[in-house]
Amino acid sequence: MFRLEARTSTPAWFNLALPLLAIGATLVLCSGLIALAGAGVFEAYGVMLSASFGDSYAITETLVRAAPMIFTGLAVAVAFRAKFWNIGAEGQLLAGAVASCFVGAIPMPGALAMLLMALAGAAAGAAVALVPATLRVKFKVDDVVSSLLLNSVIYYALMALIEGPWKDSFSGYPISPPIEDSANFPVLLEGTRLHLGVVAALIAAPLVWFLIVRTTLGFRIRVTGESPEAARYGGIHVERVLISTALLSGALAGLAGVGEVGGVHFQVMSDISPGYGYSGIVVAMLARLNPLGVVPAAIFLAAVMTGAEAMSRATGVPAFLSDVIQGTALLAMLVALLFTAYRIRRVGAAS
Repeated sequence: MFRLEARTSTPAWFNLALPLLAIGATLVLCSGLIALAGAGVFEAYGVMLSASFGDSYAITETLVRAAPMIFTGLAVAVAFRAKFWNIGAEGQLLAGAVASCFVGAIPMPGALAMLLMALAGAAAGAAVALVPATLRVKFKVDDVVSSLLLNSVIYYALMALIEGPWKDSFSGYPISPPIEDSANFPVLLEGTRLHLGVVAALIAAPLVWFLIVRTTLGFRIRVTGESPEAARYGGIHVERVLISTALLSGALAGLAGVGEVGGVHFQVMSDISPGYGYSGIVVAMLARLNPLGVVPAAIFLAAVMTGAEAMSRATGVPAFLSDVIQGTALLAMLVALLFTAYRIRRVGAAS
């Protein structure tokens, strides 16, 4: 007979091993689906690995896909640290994309255009995140529900733009006008799509880590998340911290949209994000809300997305397996986190 028993402490190596164990369990569980599709498990995973990291072009494509998930993963990690349940990173990303596209379509010098695009995208994302934060602070509205529902509001507002005033009158396609060529992010490696936004995402992770771990605001965010009552007792204005956290979280998610407009698509369309905002939740959980851990977690999910398409073409396994892997990884990590607080103890049968 077994029972769960609370841990008095958790070894450091165990905390580091948890994400790896969750990923390993995910790949093992999903191998059953590959087998059901009639493909060889090792062959399918081999194709996925080769398509993601097999050459320099594959590596850059994986990094390009990882960049928006680094930003949304950081957005979720910051918010969850304060127990602000921001499920709206997808809508904040879309808002950032629309705002940056507006700015990028204005003729101006390239450096100024990129700077103003980043500021506009961050401001738009922060403004969207401010809505559920204000509803929670002022009216005690559940931030999970309000931030999640805002995703649909922002998406349909985007659709109204590209089906209305932004619609291409010549082709009839629901896409926005392209941004100015001067506003396009520089390509860092010729023959690839590796752009400046990827570097910005990689730099953002240690900056956010420093803010959370080494600054007064970061301390207030962490204390508010761990114990709002203790934070108030210590003189911390919890409501202000939640608002500040929401603004920072939304700005980071908005920058993900800026990168997609400035470095990848150069305009806004209905499928500019394949769900990077929701993937950010998986990334943040795999990273255990550690900003430095967000980078490898995002690269893992990006490799799955990039490799799943090649795997589908080579083996016939549906590309939707990447979505299954993401969902399974989240569930596996949540189960793994249980064992940071509890351990299984065998209990002898009563005589």
